[in-house]
Amino acid sequence: MSTAQQAITIAERLLDPAKVLAAVPDRPAASLQSLAGTALLHARLAQVDPAFEAAARAHWDTAAAQPRPPAAHSGVFTAPGGMAASLILAQPYLLDPEPHHADVRHAVKWLTAQTTSKAADHRHRLRRDPATPPTWKLYDAITGLAGTGRILLAALTNGHCDAEPGLIAALTTLTTMINTPRSETRPGWWLPADGHPTSGIPPSGVAETGMAHGIAGPLTLLATSATAGWMVDGQSTAIRVATSWLLAWQTPETTSWPPYITGAELDNQQPATMPIRGRRDAWCYGTPGISRALTAAGRALHDPRPAQTAFNAISAQAERTADQWDTQGPALCHGTAGVLQAATSHPATAEPATTADLAAAALVTAIDPRHAFAVQNLHHHTVTDDPGLLTGAAGIALALADHGGLPAPQNPARWDAALLMT
Repeated sequence: MSTAQQAITIAERLLDPAKVLAAVPDRPAASLQSLAGTALLHARLAQVDPAFEAAARAHWDTAAAQPRPPAAHSGVFTAPGGMAASLILAQPYLLDPEPHHADVRHAVKWLTAQTTSKAADHRHRLRRDPATPPTWKLYDAITGLAGTGRILLAALTNGHCDAEPGLIAALTTLTTMINTPRSETRPGWWLPADGHPTSGIPPSGVAETGMAHGIAGPLTLLATSATAGWMVDGQSTAIRVATSWLLAWQTPETTSWPPYITGAELDNQQPATMPIRGRRDAWCYGTPGISRALTAAGRALHDPRPAQTAFNAISAQAERTADQWDTQGPALCHGTAGVLQAATSHPATAEPATTADLAAAALVTAIDPRHAFAVQNLHHHTVTDDPGLLTGAAGIALALADHGGLPAPQNPARWDAALLMT
C-alpha cells in the first residue's frame, strides 16, 4: 500500500468526531491533540474527497460545542490556541473557505492578543528583575512565542493584517532573549535546573538545542520571518548568534546534536565525552528539527554553510536503519513521521535511498488495520490509540499525505508550519 493510500486509510478512521473525543477524553477538544488536529488533517485532504472537507467542518463544530477551558498563554498545541492554529492553517486547503472567514479573523485577533500579552508580561518582569530567566512558555514551539509567532506569520502570509502586532511582539521578545546572554558563556535561553519544567536536569542547568523546546524553534521563526520580509532591530544579529551556537555544538562524530548543553559544559566550552541519548534523531530534540532551523537560517543569512550542515546531518540518518535511530514510535513529535516530514520537505533530499525513504518504509510497517486508527503511538514506552496531531494518528497521516503527493492547493503556509517545518 502506498503512503498516499495509508494517509487516506488513517484519515477515514478519524472521520467521526465522537470517536476522536472518546479516544482522548482528558484532552480539550479544541487542542491540536484532539479535534482541532484531526480537522487540520481532513482540511489537508479536501481535494482528495469532499467528504474530508465536510469532516473538517464537523470536527470544528463539535470542538466548538464542547466545554471551553480557561483561555491562557498556552501556545498553539493546547486549547484554545490549537483551534486558532487549526483554522488559520486549514482554511487555504478548503475547496470553499468562505464559511470560515469570520472564524479565521477571530482566531487571528485572539492569537495576536495572546501573543502581545505574553510578550508584555515578560517585558514587565524584566523591568522588575533583569535577571529573570526565560521559560519554555515564553519562547518554545509548543507553548511559547516561537509557535504562536509562526502561526501569525502564516496568517500574515495569507493576508490577515491583524496578525502583525503579534508577530512583531514575538520577534522582538525572542530577538532580545537571544541577544541577551545569561553570562559570558551561557546563552539567553539557558535555564537553571530549578527553573526547568522537567526533572533530572544537571545542577548547572541547560541550554536546549532542539525544535520543540530549544533554540531551533526561535531561530526558525526569526529566520523564516526575515526571509518573508518581517524584521525588528537586532533580528539579524540574533539569527547569526543562534546559528553559530548550533553549529558550534554539533557532535562531529554523529553529525547530530545533544538534546541540551549543560551549564558546566558551556562554561568549560567542552561537550560531554559520551553522546547523550534523548531523541537525537527526532523532530522535537534532534537532527530533523535542527536541520530545518539551519536551512531557514542559511536562507535568511544568504550563507550556504548552515544549509549544507543541515543537509549533511539529515542525510547521515540514512546511513543507519530506522530501528537504529534515537526516536520513539511512529508519531511526529519524537518518532518516524517527524523524520519523514523533515526529510521530505528538505529542499535537497531528492537522491535515492534518502532518510525520507527509510522513514516512509518504517511507517509502512506501523500501519495495521486492526488498530482503532490504523496506527498506534508509543509514548513513554506505552502503546496508545492516539488520534492527535503531535503524538498520534492525525500527524502521521499528514506526513504520509505530503510524502505520497496527495493533491493540495499551492499554499505558502502549509500545515507543518505548526511544527516550524515550512
